[in-house]
Amino acid sequence: MSISEYFNLLWTDYTLRTITLGTAVLGAICGMLGSFAVLRKQSLLGDAISHAALPGIAIAFLITGSKDTYILLMGALICGLIGAFWIRGITTKTHLKSDTALGLVLSLFFGFGMLLLTYIQKQSNANQAGLDKYLFGQAATLVESDVFIMIGVTGVCLIILLLFWKEFKIMLFDMDYTKTLGFNVRFIDSLITFFIVLAIVLGLQTVGVVLMSAMLLAPAAAARQWTNSLGTMVILAAIIGALAGIFGTAISATQNNLSTGPVIVLVAAVFVLFSFIFSPGRGIVFREIRFRQNRNDLQLKKTLQFMYDIAKTHQNISHPHAIRILNNFQGFSKNSLRKMEEKEWITLKGQEWSLTNIGFEEAKNLYNQQLKDE
Repeated sequence: MSISEYFNLLWTDYTLRTITLGTAVLGAICGMLGSFAVLRKQSLLGDAISHAALPGIAIAFLITGSKDTYILLMGALICGLIGAFWIRGITTKTHLKSDTALGLVLSLFFGFGMLLLTYIQKQSNANQAGLDKYLFGQAATLVESDVFIMIGVTGVCLIILLLFWKEFKIMLFDMDYTKTLGFNVRFIDSLITFFIVLAIVLGLQTVGVVLMSAMLLAPAAAARQWTNSLGTMVILAAIIGALAGIFGTAISATQNNLSTGPVIVLVAAVFVLFSFIFSPGRGIVFREIRFRQNRNDLQLKKTLQFMYDIAKTHQNISHPHAIRILNNFQGFSKNSLRKMEEKEWITLKGQEWSLTNIGFEEAKNLYNQQLKDE
């Protein structure tokens, strides 16, 4: 199947439509909420919570004996919330840093979850088959009801974001100031954490425990490169997440033996790589361009100052001087002379240069600014 055939079938094929819509919605909500995790410097939170949710899936199966998706995800949600609040409790009640708390909860819960899965797999009951799909996800199991739940959660998340936008924004950048304003910081923090956990749990069926943290962080990391505005970042991260879901699903559907979850994460990684290289504000390419421009400007100004030191010894600043006296100056080049002539700092006649009034004033300003800085 080609990409064009995939998009033609998208409107008529139930399975393709459901999976694509589900992954797009999942990418959007992960992008929105991942922005807050990135800005709060809790990038490992998604990894810790997704791994902490694994024992909840196993315990829910052991208690009910059912592989009903909603029951398993409810167990994952409860266990994920326990893990999230354990992390917060460790950081607030002990002297351990957040990265230590995240690592402890991740390893402890994931190890316990793998132990339970191994125990379940060794039981004689054949009903336990398929639980391991939550490790790497299986998007093909999505049905319309799952998508409707994702859409509903996304809608509720949007409403909460709009209602508490001011509080979220202030708390992200100045926790102490938020407290002085009288806001309930613990409630606001718990609200953000709850929705992050909820988004992660929703994505376990599609992307899986192992890769869910990348789905949460990659769109936000890509969006951060393009803007300094929180609102723009949240919107852009949601768009990037949705596009990653759509194109990842399309690539997976057009090739045999390609799991949807890993492909979505790889597409999101491409967005991150593109943003790191080509974003105007922080991208490697534009940063290198600015560096070269600044270096060239510095060379021009150094050459101009050298010319100023020569010209100010004459009563007539436009007195011509031989170009060869610049040969031993480090910042001098024929290209720099041409650029200075374009800026009308100097005039060139044959093998001689002379400083213009514009160049003299520019050099004098640079000289005075240098004295002020010193």
